[in-house]
This record gives sequence, structure tokens and C-alpha cells, in this order.
Amino acid sequence: MLFHYALVDDLITKEEFERRVETKIEECGDLVDEPTAAMLVIGELGRQHVKIRGLSGKSSLFSFFGKVMDKTEPKEFERKDGEKGWVATLLLADETGTTRVVLWDEKAGAAVDIAVGDVLEIIGRHPGKSTTEIYALALRKASCEITCSLPKNGVAGESLSAEPVDLDAVLIAREEIRTFSRRDGTTGEMMEVVIGDERGTARVVAWAPGLFADILPGSSVHISGAKPDRRSAGRAYSLDEKSSVAVTDRAITVPFIPLCSVGEEGIYSIQGEVREVKEPRSFTSRNGSQSWVRNIVVSDGKDELKVVLWGEKALIPVSPGDQVEIFHATAKPGRFGGIELGAGRGSSVCVPMKEVKPVIFEGTIIAGPGCTFIDNGTERYLIEGNLPHGAEMRVIGILSGSRIIPECIQPVELRPEILLEELRGFMKEPAV
Repeated sequence: MLFHYALVDDLITKEEFERRVETKIEECGDLVDEPTAAMLVIGELGRQHVKIRGLSGKSSLFSFFGKVMDKTEPKEFERKDGEKGWVATLLLADETGTTRVVLWDEKAGAAVDIAVGDVLEIIGRHPGKSTTEIYALALRKASCEITCSLPKNGVAGESLSAEPVDLDAVLIAREEIRTFSRRDGTTGEMMEVVIGDERGTARVVAWAPGLFADILPGSSVHISGAKPDRRSAGRAYSLDEKSSVAVTDRAITVPFIPLCSVGEEGIYSIQGEVREVKEPRSFTSRNGSQSWVRNIVVSDGKDELKVVLWGEKALIPVSPGDQVEIFHATAKPGRFGGIELGAGRGSSVCVPMKEVKPVIFEGTIIAGPGCTFIDNGTERYLIEGNLPHGAEMRVIGILSGSRIIPECIQPVELRPEILLEELRGFMKEPAV
């Protein structure tokens, strides 16, 4: 009975659960045994089965149905204490998503009799804080039907294969090269990028950062030797010295999802118009460094969605009326209800350029929270870059709507005669 109670241990006490089970047996005239009565009680509490999307709930155990999309054969391994063990993994799916189910030791043998396309009933738990895997405590074949597509070969998140694959994608964004420390004390370099194709977006960790060094975002690329990362949420790959990346001329379109289709979990790419913009707020991160967070609201004309921008993305110049494209952002329930989309490391936030033209502009830099302007007294434009407040600058770049994308920025030398002329002009202006 303790096994079944774990499915609802966040709803009622153990004593109340046992009382309800005994009552259920009496109501059925002793025609059901204790396990069956326990499952009936669990069902009345709404916890008998959940959809795969709901596997991040608060209960200790979960019960759900899923169609087998892929599987690995049982594999022997050696534990730290020298004992032998067995492990197999199943990829299960329903209409709400996918999850990996890990079978340990004697349960791993069941994978031999399981076929792709079978529907299973699983009772299991998450390992620690991870929500991307379920450790199966019990499983059996089920007679119900689940409608979802079988996987395409080589698609991480839809396949359990760890074999390297080739990808044709567009480079959406790349982070700065970062230094990391290995276990042996040596250091190395790596780069995180976001790519996209007709199936959506994926995160790529390049342990050989030079692979993307000379490739600009927006370029189509052919990637060879991308190893799927099965433990990451969403599609993810890693590249090493054996991998290669080459620019191609292939046209690739990354799909956006309607705002109404964004769920409480998952990774999404959206586009729309900025309706509301809050000022960026600074905070101290766990490692003691300063970071930023900013809230905006995006609309696609029918629905609106709250979006939280983190880190450097919170400082991207954006204002109401701007069109934005947000790639590989993570959804979760909002603190005050509804759904919010979080865009931080591993995501991309883009403000597409409107009709553009070359521009040469001189003015004063005005730095505000989360945005920087250049102002010449009669015109003002948003400008990208970390520029000192109050500095006089000459900018050569591209004008797109109300913002300048600089290609060259030079300080302007203020000559006394120019300042005097401006002062005279100011003094001649009639008072308002």
C-alpha cells in the first residue's frame, strides 16, 4: 500500500489513504483486493495517470501511459563497489511530449520483450531533481492506443541513439568563448550556439570553439559529427575536434509556434510585437556576479505571452512596437499565474531590422537602464554597444527604423568655437 500511497502523498495523509482504501473494499463487497482498491482511490484523487507533460508534478511517484518510440538493449556495467548491474532505456511518448524511462537491473531484461510501437503503463520516479528521466519501479504492456509519430533517425530528443549525426541548419546565435576547468586541473575553451532547422531549434556545445569562429549568425551550415546529448532538455548536441562545420547556401526556415500553443513546459521559438516593456532590474547571481532580468509582453495579434529576458539579453534595446524573434526559450508556469517564457543562456533574442539605409550620425550618448540612445538635439536613435554616457560620438552604420547598428564609432573632438555657436543659437531661441 505504501507503493501506491506515494502517488498521492502530497494530497492526503497515509492514515487517510488507508481509511479510504478500506472503505473502497467495503463498498465493492470485498470483490476487489487491496492493490485494486488503492488504484481506485488514487484515480478518484486525479492521480491515477498523468500525461507525460505532467511528469514534473510534486508527487513522489508518477503513473502514466506512453508509446515506445525507441529503446536500447540491456547493457551490463560495473558499479563502484565492483558489483555488476544492468541498464536499459526506453523513449516513451504521448501527444504531450516525450520522456526517457530507465530500467535498472532485473527490470532491464524487460526491454528484450518490448518493441517500438508498444504502449506501456509505467509507475516511476525522477532521479533526484532531474525531470528529463523516469526510473521505472513497475511497468506493464497496456491495451490502450496512443497517437503520436514515430521518430526520425538521428533526431535527438526523439531517438536514444548516441551515434554522431550530420545536420543542415542555420546558425541562430553564438555565445562568447568560455574557459572551463577539467578534472585534472587543466583548462580548455568551449562555445555554446543555437541552431535551427525545419524541426525547430537545438543547443550545441562546441568543445572546439574554432568551428564557429568565422561564421556569422544567419548563415546556413552543414555540421558533421554532431553527437546527440540525451540528457539535456530539448534537442542538444556536442561537437569536438572530429566534427566539422561548413557554410552552405541552402535555404533553411525555422518554424515559429503560435503563442496560444506554448505550454507550461518545453522549449519554444516565437515571434511577435512587443506590447509592454519593463525596466531591467539588476541582481546578484549565485556566483556573486551582477546580472540583469527584464520582463516584456509579446503579442502575435491574437494572444499575448509574458517573456522574461535574463543576463545580457535583458539589456538588448527593445521598445513597444518592435518586432522580436525569440528562439529556444523555456516555458514554465508564471509566478502570478499563466505561462511565461524564459530567454537566457542558450536562447536567442533578435530584433529584425526594418528597411535599412547607410547613416553617418553625430550626437551625445545617453545611457539609460537597458537602452542607449545617441541624440543630436533634434533626432534621437537607439544604438547598440557599450558606450559611455555623455560622450560625443560619430557613428557610421546602418539605420533601421529607430535604431542604428554601428559599424564604426569614433569620439568627436569638441572645439570651443562649435560649443560657442551652439550656445548662441540656444540663447536666441524664444522662451516657451
